[in-house]
Amino acid sequence: MLHGSMVAIVTPMRDNGALDFDALSRLVDFHIEKDTDAIVAVGTTGESTTLDFDEHIQVVKWIVDRVKKRIPVIAGTGASSTREALRLTQRSMEVGADACLLVTPYYSKPTQEGLYRHFKTIADSVSLPQILYNVPGRTSCDLQPETVDRLADIPNIIGIKEASTLERIKQLVRICSDRLAVFSGDDGTAAEAMLCGARGVISVTANIAPHTMHLMSVAALSGDRTQAEFLDKKLSELHKALFLEPNPTPVKWALNQLGMIPIGIRLPLTMLSESLHPVVRVAMGYAGVL
Repeated sequence: MLHGSMVAIVTPMRDNGALDFDALSRLVDFHIEKDTDAIVAVGTTGESTTLDFDEHIQVVKWIVDRVKKRIPVIAGTGASSTREALRLTQRSMEVGADACLLVTPYYSKPTQEGLYRHFKTIADSVSLPQILYNVPGRTSCDLQPETVDRLADIPNIIGIKEASTLERIKQLVRICSDRLAVFSGDDGTAAEAMLCGARGVISVTANIAPHTMHLMSVAALSGDRTQAEFLDKKLSELHKALFLEPNPTPVKWALNQLGMIPIGIRLPLTMLSESLHPVVRVAMGYAGVL
């Protein structure tokens, strides 16, 4: 069962935008060494919108092959087009992903019925375990709890990453956690979400502080509020600093400062504004990663 601290891993790039698979291998090894519970490949943090189809599948396969079944690999396969999401999901299953993460279609603003049919079509067509992903702040599309409740009856829809509000997570836990796992998509409230019944977090912060995120998740999932809040407090400034500019801009800069990846990001994203360097560096120090 998927649970705990699941890193939304970055896709390393050189300064010319070329993919850096050597750095990706180092990141995978780093996460396994530091007890990350699962890896999400080519999600938002992995710059899914700037990778073409072949690159997308190449990165998923590379991570699957490097992990060698030591922890689960979840492929980000969402798209605005149902056909494209279906194709990405099928190919990710073929290259060995353990599950997929499907963001709501962005920009097109479908109805709730359209969302239901979109996810049902993919689930009916591909047997891979599937996790819904609701992040209305990015997509301008909000997957309502009533629609999630309908989708929870589809056997291979196994979870939802909810990145709107803590109250929405609590609502989803109440209405459908007996049929699918609820995962936090917000590092800042993830500890409280797990203490309230969520089964884990798909995390940006785990890129930088994987072991602390793992330990915090273990504490929260076991109901140890004191320890979960103690560890989460160490990470609180990092949770905020990694979103001072659009993700994955700050987290890629932070990983570069740790010597993990080169400076590389694809337009329209740009590297972190120089004025924010001291803020992120201080947050890294507070979290104990510098």
